[in-house]
Amino acid sequence: MRTSSPLRPGTDGRRHGSRALRTAAVAVAACALALTATSGAGAAPKSSTAPGFLDADELPAHSGSQWYAGEVTDGLPEIVPFCVDGPELPTEGASHRLFHTDLDTGASQVSFTTGSEQSAQALAAQLRDSSADCAADWLRDNPGGTASWRDLGNQDVGDGAHTYGVHIESAHGSQDVHLFGVGRDGSTVTVVAWGRMGTLADAPVEAYRTTLRTAVEKLVG
Repeated sequence: MRTSSPLRPGTDGRRHGSRALRTAAVAVAACALALTATSGAGAAPKSSTAPGFLDADELPAHSGSQWYAGEVTDGLPEIVPFCVDGPELPTEGASHRLFHTDLDTGASQVSFTTGSEQSAQALAAQLRDSSADCAADWLRDNPGGTASWRDLGNQDVGDGAHTYGVHIESAHGSQDVHLFGVGRDGSTVTVVAWGRMGTLADAPVEAYRTTLRTAVEKLVG
């Protein structure tokens, strides 16, 4: 069932510890910068052991630009995707790929190869909670802003996937929208994050769900 939860400053949402959350504009710009860094001299080596990753043409189509993909790289990205960041994320077994367009839209995929299916189940649950709590956490760190959260439902792929949407508006009026998906297949977990300026009405939800399905299907090669 799909739900939508508008929030205002002072609401608690889900009561988890506050995380240092960033706006979409910062996250998208950082994604592009990180992508440039990973493609230049001294970049981290391409991973040879990572699970399958999305290709640029498997992301939701952008009307004004093509997508560009960085290398699949070991470890977490320098800036972890908005809403799923946190010091508790494992670095061992992590790998990532960053994507950007010529305009205001960016995306990333972070995958985790864990030691067991039980560990993967726990990590997937943690990442789902982080995504669901994101709007309330952002409000605690951004007084004067508003945010809304939407549960965009499960998908029957691999051992399960779930999508969330978050819209935030700063006290100065800038608006950003994010889509997040967490999927698992066996002992591997993946997170696909998409963000741009705009509202949830601007988000390509169905195309994104196709992207998430593809991402989970590719985890086992």
